[in-house]
Amino acid sequence: MPSSVIAAMHYDPETQALTLVYRGKRGTYRYYNVTPDEYAEFRAAPSKGTYLNQIFKSRQHPYQRLDSSHFIHLVEKP
Repeated sequence: MPSSVIAAMHYDPETQALTLVYRGKRGTYRYYNVTPDEYAEFRAAPSKGTYLNQIFKSRQHPYQRLDSSHFIHLVEKP
């Protein structure tokens, strides 16, 4: 099911970095120290937005905001 919050995502298991492209003008963020198990939980969540706000963000992963124009190529849908 498409997400109303996330337009695209990319996970790199080698660096344990999760990049999320949010819909609208919310921007693109890269979250660090995301384990493969955490990413699998996130992917399996019925609502990505609810999971993101109630569980993922509470884990306080280090993150940075990125320039969205560099991530148009991300095609993995939530």
